[in-house]
Amino acid sequence: MDDSLAAGVYLMHLALCTDGCLFCLCLVQTFKVNSYIDPFLWASRREMGMVDIFKRRMKVFTLAFVIYLDYKALQQREKFIRKSKRAALWERLHERNAKRVLNLMIELEGLWVKLGQYLSTRADVLPKAYITLLKQLQDSLPPRPVDEVCQTIEKELGQSMDDLFLDFVKAPLATASIAQVHRATLRNGQEVVVKVQHQGVKTIILEDLKNAKSIVDWIAWAEPHYDFSPMIDEWCKEAPKELDFNHEAENTRTVFRNLGCKGNCNDRKPANFVDVLIPEVIQSTERLLVLEYMDGIRLNDTESLEAFGVDKQKLVEEITRAYAHQIYVDGFFNGDPHPGNFLVSKQAPHRPILLDFGLTKLLSSPMKQALAKMFLASAEGDHVALLSAFEEMGLRLRLDMPEQAMEVTSVFFRNSTPSNEALENVKSMAEQRTKNLKVLQDKMKLNQKEVKRFNPVDAFPGDIVIFTRVLNLLRGLSATMNVRIVYLDIMRPFAESVLDGNISKGPALNAQWINDTPVHSDVEAKLRQLLVELGDADKILGIQVCAYKDGEVIIDTSAGMLGRYDPRPVQPDSLFPVFSVTKGIAAGMLHWLVDNGKLRLDENVGNVWPQFRVNGKDLIKVHHVLNHTSGMHNALASLTQENPFLMLDWDECLSRIATSVAETEPGREQLYHYVSFGWLCGGIIEHASGKKFQEILEEAFIRVESRLATLTPDVDDLKKLSGVSNRSDLPSTFQPSDIAQLATTLPALFNTLNVRRAIIPAANGHCSARALARYYAALVDGGTVPPPHSSSSKPILGSHPHLPKFASLKPPKQQKGYWRKLMTSANCTEGRMQKKSYSSGDSSYGMIPDNDNIGDSNNLTAETTIDADDHQSVSKIFTNPRIHDAFMGAGEYENLVLPSGKFGLGFRRCYAKDGSLIGFGHSGMGGSTGYCDIKNRFAISVTLNKMSFGGVTGKIVHLVCSELGIPVPEEYSRFGSLPSRIFSERGVIDRKCGDGLTLMGLDNGSPNTFDTSFYASLRNRRGILESDQMLWTDASTKPFVQSYLGVQGLQALDFNVKFGKLMVKMSNIEVTMGTNSEIRKVCSEIK
Repeated sequence: MDDSLAAGVYLMHLALCTDGCLFCLCLVQTFKVNSYIDPFLWASRREMGMVDIFKRRMKVFTLAFVIYLDYKALQQREKFIRKSKRAALWERLHERNAKRVLNLMIELEGLWVKLGQYLSTRADVLPKAYITLLKQLQDSLPPRPVDEVCQTIEKELGQSMDDLFLDFVKAPLATASIAQVHRATLRNGQEVVVKVQHQGVKTIILEDLKNAKSIVDWIAWAEPHYDFSPMIDEWCKEAPKELDFNHEAENTRTVFRNLGCKGNCNDRKPANFVDVLIPEVIQSTERLLVLEYMDGIRLNDTESLEAFGVDKQKLVEEITRAYAHQIYVDGFFNGDPHPGNFLVSKQAPHRPILLDFGLTKLLSSPMKQALAKMFLASAEGDHVALLSAFEEMGLRLRLDMPEQAMEVTSVFFRNSTPSNEALENVKSMAEQRTKNLKVLQDKMKLNQKEVKRFNPVDAFPGDIVIFTRVLNLLRGLSATMNVRIVYLDIMRPFAESVLDGNISKGPALNAQWINDTPVHSDVEAKLRQLLVELGDADKILGIQVCAYKDGEVIIDTSAGMLGRYDPRPVQPDSLFPVFSVTKGIAAGMLHWLVDNGKLRLDENVGNVWPQFRVNGKDLIKVHHVLNHTSGMHNALASLTQENPFLMLDWDECLSRIATSVAETEPGREQLYHYVSFGWLCGGIIEHASGKKFQEILEEAFIRVESRLATLTPDVDDLKKLSGVSNRSDLPSTFQPSDIAQLATTLPALFNTLNVRRAIIPAANGHCSARALARYYAALVDGGTVPPPHSSSSKPILGSHPHLPKFASLKPPKQQKGYWRKLMTSANCTEGRMQKKSYSSGDSSYGMIPDNDNIGDSNNLTAETTIDADDHQSVSKIFTNPRIHDAFMGAGEYENLVLPSGKFGLGFRRCYAKDGSLIGFGHSGMGGSTGYCDIKNRFAISVTLNKMSFGGVTGKIVHLVCSELGIPVPEEYSRFGSLPSRIFSERGVIDRKCGDGLTLMGLDNGSPNTFDTSFYASLRNRRGILESDQMLWTDASTKPFVQSYLGVQGLQALDFNVKFGKLMVKMSNIEVTMGTNSEIRKVCSEIK
């Protein structure tokens, strides 16, 4: 009965561990750190006799050893006992050891009583026998003599009891581990409670902490997968603070203020209001605390709770809300929410009364945001945001296990379970641990002994320990009260509020919404104004736009944030999921094989890929696949509904596509191969080259702390698709209504790292706009790779290679090859390019391919091999002088495509309004796109993470092409209804204040703060009035704006002082009227 054994071992360390332990338990084992021993621990040894220390330690270790052997013995004996008798034996065992634990804790007092209090709340994981017996430790310990209590009070306050109180009730209200509480009446008639610290308890607790540390080390030695050193180390740092009641008094006042508690709070209900009570502090010393008396019901008084009609579900939910507020909103929370620290007011609506703030935790603002991000990432299943949160909070892993990290974090915030499900809960946790051990063992190729000793965590932040202990105690509280709490629902609004300051800050409120990079051209300046307009309309979450003209960069702009719950700003080299834009890259790979003589466009696919010949597909040629006329348009389409995760198995998908049946005759009908295109191209590439797809197209994938954008749908925009009629050029499984459903549901799926890392060449590329624009800039010039971005582009292209860094992994080797020359660190990834085998020295992330990966390197090397930083050399990746015709299916290649079809050979053909063929490109679901105009040597890319119907991209492409005076592609011409006044001062005001009544501030940075954000808006070309914006564009006034912002590393001028002096000058201007008025042209003359 392994789950019962687990419960037995679990009770040995549970007070010292939290769900943080469960977190690491599921990851297999936490790291071990150098023990932190507080100086108080050493001082305590001088106060306690060595004999007493030895006796306490021997009692603790003896009990621990006896309990361990008792459980281990029954585990061995039960193999020979009938199943019908096993349950009763385990029950008696639990009762026997629960009594042993209780008796020792009462005898030793101090820390061990706190351990018992903690254990008594864990009805969700511990057997009932422990919960029943240990409940009395919450507040019902044998009382200390009243003479001892009075002696402490008089010593601390320096007055006699008669001088202090009109009445002092000798019978204590409660006796707990550290102090005893009495009710009293002050001389002024106020009813209070007096909390008095036990004499000698400080010495006992500090010594017990040292013993507890030894026990944790011993358990880790006996059971290597139970190592909780970080948790006891954090306790050693925090516990001494609980022994200073002045500290507790200040904590109480702080939480009182933060939660807005003052008797009845009905008249004040701000956002995320919590309806709880906290007693006011009257007086405090180091060992004594006087608080306002509040008459309430204890949580373990079931009869009284029922008599007063207390709703237990609502009660526990409100307590949970109060802690969510403390953690996420305030960043300052009570770390000890066991049932003895709560009361319930007797008056309706029966508010929770929060007590005892001795153990608290203060979170820094970055840590608070990271915890909120971790919570929301778990709720959304967003692996990228989760790993980003880990990095921000200082939790570092030694290897790549994103799926297990998500599973464990989900356990953090799982729903609470009633006490009657405790055994099942323990069993589930044990199964999860076994499962993760197996994953780790397979990944690292370790034996059973090695995997128990392997530590996947490189750094574990102490702040998480108390945080997760609170979650654990709250879960135990709900189990004790026999209610089920959905933490994801209750805590979510509070976690969201932490990020609201950044999440809600669109361009109207955030002067840094557009990344502060150089403006390359006038058209880029106008583009940024358009992005601000679209951002204010909530059409953009995060976006990148990059464009080349005549081989030079003319636009390189990024704006917004990486995700709905990831407020980090989008950088020029951030990676965006671009969906079907990837088809253009896969097609380029296939054309590259043709260009190098490894493949022919008119070759039968079955000749290259023998397994593909079956089921009547022997007539399908390579050009049919590229032209979307193979008849395989619906192949494997059912996977998206039946089992989306099967798409992650590359070899299985290739096998299935090879045996699929074509629906139409090859070359007869052009229907978009929205999913099958990637597997068809991939299979051809692998068999033509003799290499695995990932060996050909290995690219730098995301490291855990890098910037990878996450998707969110523009629901309102996508609703428009539901009203669009079916289209004949789309397969039956990919009509507008299907697209709308996919665009709404796919973000959650494609935000997971296991999907992002899959090889799905039709839909799973991850690119920066820089990489995509550079790709199309090379294609538009016939394969000539443009030089790297100039030094004015920040960050410099290639400065973020997105390679993983793990403590135990070797650094990646330097890579080379034509795709590196082309994308050169422009950070384009197409799923996880995993190596054939995995070892601790390998990275499971994608790398950049060598030329040697495909055939003979002599034949496949580009004309001139260059380094990424070589600005002088020119590299060319295609030798075919008619490569453009090949891409578009024009000229001598027109017989390989369906006449009047929208697609050429792998790319969508783009036409001007007059019907002339001007270029090619490929768009993806949600709006990302890459496009080039051949005649005008123009290439542009747009990547975004708020999926829409393409309106944002259309406006961008239409604006840029119009400003450059080049033809607007027909598919974007419908977005040309932007008014000509869009950049005029009147136009902006009309759009925002069209009703003539709405007031609009002219400072769109921080309108309620007296600062220089107005000038920052002008620098970012976001001035509301054109006359304001001219302060930056006019050479005579620009230096004044710069002086207030600070330039070339100089400190900004003291704007407040200057402004004050100016106001004094203006007050000296005499008011003149009528014919006496004048226009002063030289304002500096005013004295």
